[in-house]
This record gives sequence, C-alpha cells and structure tokens, in this order.
Amino acid sequence: MPNLPDVVLWSIPAFVLLTVIEMISVRLHPDEDAAGYGTKDAATSVGMGLGSLVLDFVWKIPIVAIYTAIHELTPLRVPVLWWTVPLMLLAQDLLYYCSHRGHHVVRILWACHVVHHSSRKFNLTTALRQPWTSLTVWPFYVPLVAAGVHPAALAFCSSASLVYQFWIHTERIDRMPRWFEYVFNTPSHHRVHHASQGGYLDRNFGGILIVWDRLFGSFAAETERPVYGLTKNINTFNPVKVATHEYVAIVKDIKAADGWRARAGHVFRGPGWQPTAGPGATTAGAATPATSASTADAGAPATARARVTAPPEESTVS
Repeated sequence: MPNLPDVVLWSIPAFVLLTVIEMISVRLHPDEDAAGYGTKDAATSVGMGLGSLVLDFVWKIPIVAIYTAIHELTPLRVPVLWWTVPLMLLAQDLLYYCSHRGHHVVRILWACHVVHHSSRKFNLTTALRQPWTSLTVWPFYVPLVAAGVHPAALAFCSSASLVYQFWIHTERIDRMPRWFEYVFNTPSHHRVHHASQGGYLDRNFGGILIVWDRLFGSFAAETERPVYGLTKNINTFNPVKVATHEYVAIVKDIKAADGWRARAGHVFRGPGWQPTAGPGATTAGAATPATSASTADAGAPATARARVTAPPEESTVS
C-alpha cells in the first residue's frame, strides 16, 4: 500500500485559520452586496461537515472493500511515482467532473449533493457543508481503480481535490490572474456554480481544473452578482433535515405519481422533471427548459428547478 499523507487532516489548522481571517475581514471591511456570514448558517455548515466525517467513515468500509476487490482482480498496476501522481490527479479531476455533473442532473444523485448548495451564504464555512449520503459517488471512480490505481492513491487524490476546493468558497477574492482563471477553478468560477440564477444553473462543475467545463460546454463566466442557494430554498438550519430533505421530497413525489414510469422519472430524471400533462402523463415527461439563452446555447444540462419566494433569512454579519 502506498504511503501517502492524509492531506485533509494536515489541512484542518489552515481551514480554521483561513475561516477566522475571513470572518475578521468581513467584520472590518464589509461588502453590503455580499452574502456575508450568518451565525446559524455557519453553525449548520460546520455541523454538516462534522457529521460527514463520521458518516463517511462508515460508508468507506464497503467502498474500500469494493475498490480493493476490483484492484485485486485487475492485472494492471500504476506505481506511485513522482511523475504518475500528477497523472492520477488529472484523471481523478476528470472523473470528479463527471461525478459532479451527474449529481446535478440525476435527481437521486442530486438528493445527496443538494446539501452542499443549500446555504444562501457563500463563505469558507460553506465548503464544510458536505453530504451525509456520499454512497452515490464511488461508482464514478471505478475506472481509475480498474486501470490499476491503488485505492489509497485514489483517496489521496480525492483528498487533495477536496482541500483545493476549500479556498474557492469565498467572496473576499475577486479574480485571479487571467491565465489562472482560464485553467483552474477559482472563487469567481465557483460563485457561479453556487448561484441560483437561470443562466448560472448547472455550470462550472470542475474540481481543481476548470478546463473540463470549457471543453464540455458547461462553463459560465461570472458577470452579474450571484444569488446563492437553491431555486426552491429550504427554511431550516436543522442538519438532519438539510441532509435528508430531498430524499423526503422524492418519496412524496413517488407516492403521488401515477404509474411506474412517472415514479422512475422522479428518481432518475432531472430535479425539475414533472410528468407531461394530459394523456400519456405517466409515460413521458421532461424538465421545464431553462429560461436563460446562455444555458440553452451552451448545451449544458439544466435542471430548471422552479423558483419560489424565499423565506426571511437570519441577520448577517456582512
């Protein structure tokens, strides 16, 4: 087994320090147009992160067993060397893009990932708002293990990606140098990803690199100020409800559906999908098309989740 460092564990002090610095910065130099901090919101994000650490440890038991079995069965082997690790990181980043995009366009996968988008704030604590049901992620990385990458090396690459993505959850950084913005994921790109406007929905799925979005037509530059959260926000700071609310909604839709095709549609089609009205409603359906011309033109998936008026928020520190 390759001897690789636990980059997440080593990065925790930096996470804490950077978050404190950001909080102080928001307090001393507030931006009235920024989402800022909310005490309850930040506490919920931290709680979701701690819960994710505990539950991920449980989910990793069967996942590691599956990865290990696949690695033992494949005759291929990728050694952990100075020049192979960057290639592994590149391959992991591409598969992360596929996983991330899939978790936005398939509702049962979105039920896991929606947790990360449930905050109407955008700050470093938002990065900690992680799912508690990450069992839907592992199949996307099977090709890497089957190609001979050791599960421990995959875990290292995934952890490195997670650590990188921490710093891009902020409004305190405007733009990075142009060359950096073209290649790497940045706070500007990720603000777009967390926005709920129609033209920003389902964009910028990259982890470390933004080049995948540029290649596959899902990139959008930050133009107007983002409005964070969901197109249909949840009015709760209860971590259990945050973690499970979309699964509850899926169950309700399945119970109300007329026919098995409609039930399958509520599970495996987009988050905004509804059966077509009239005859054949149980056999066909589609998500409402996006109203933004930019979304339609770029060919990116659009879930077009219906917008409703959001309930009043808690007071903020911004």
